[in-house]
Amino acid sequence: MNHKLLLVFVLILFACSKPVKEDLPTLTVYTYDAFSAKWGTAPKIKKIFEKKHNCKLKFVGIPSSIGALRKIELENKDTKADILLGIDSQTVDIANKTALFAPHNLDEGNLKLPFDFSDPNFTPFDYSYFAFVYDSSKLKNPPHSFEELANMPKNFKIAIQDPRSSTSGFGLLLWVKSIYKDKAKDYWKRLAPHILTVTKGWSESYNLFLKGEVDMVLSYTTSPAYHMIEEGRDDIKAAKFSEGHFAQIEVAGILKNSKKRELAREFLKFLHSKEFASIIPTANWAYPVIESSLPKEYDSLIKVDKTLTLDEKTVNQNRAKYISEWIEALKSK
Repeated sequence: MNHKLLLVFVLILFACSKPVKEDLPTLTVYTYDAFSAKWGTAPKIKKIFEKKHNCKLKFVGIPSSIGALRKIELENKDTKADILLGIDSQTVDIANKTALFAPHNLDEGNLKLPFDFSDPNFTPFDYSYFAFVYDSSKLKNPPHSFEELANMPKNFKIAIQDPRSSTSGFGLLLWVKSIYKDKAKDYWKRLAPHILTVTKGWSESYNLFLKGEVDMVLSYTTSPAYHMIEEGRDDIKAAKFSEGHFAQIEVAGILKNSKKRELAREFLKFLHSKEFASIIPTANWAYPVIESSLPKEYDSLIKVDKTLTLDEKTVNQNRAKYISEWIEALKSK
């Protein structure tokens, strides 16, 4: 046999015997950019879930979780998303009104939450409390109540998020409303001169704070843990407010039109696992929703003695009114 022909025959035989690469299913998760970022939670859980379920996990980051929900609404039945992750319990009603989400059918009996929450389509994966964060090396006497915040010197500035595009921004509205009730609009008028800017999402506000452009930023009681653990800094702190702190529970849900509903359900179950719970405190910088040990740095965080909430039905009925009230108050700025 000709040597060239023999070589060709061997190469063909080798090619035919080579195993075909498996076409793995891809699960697509729409979420907010801080979760999907290289330094966020997504990369830390991606490899674990992919290995466990022999699949590919794709995260699509949007500037805010409400933005991710709006993207799904616009795409409607053509959305590439299998899962929406990152809206909170106060935004669930908006998501459910789209009729785009499917029941998760999960057993949530072992969840540990700051207040009672249950929804057939959305399940919790972490929680924290809203707080104003500051640099204690620069701000020696931070406010410890909303009244003190409004009465700070004229040059004192804060950054907050827009309630129309950010769950944390809307959470601040509810925090103020839970304390001031019918006087909330008057309070916003008093606070308005101290608001340097209103950003679409949390990341933009926090970056302004880190650059030193504002004295305080709306964030979470757990935010200082990042600086302690990742940067070895103990000067970034959350101010404990005497009125109490409003709690936020983040949730995830499955799209009805997902062709990978079973795999998506496995992902939601994973959100309640010990593996996920061990990652959340040092990745998403929040509390896990199941009993789990926390880094020692969490002992240094402020302890919330009074958890503030608002009735879900009341919030759903008055969402537009609360936002309109806020807009009108800030016009007087």
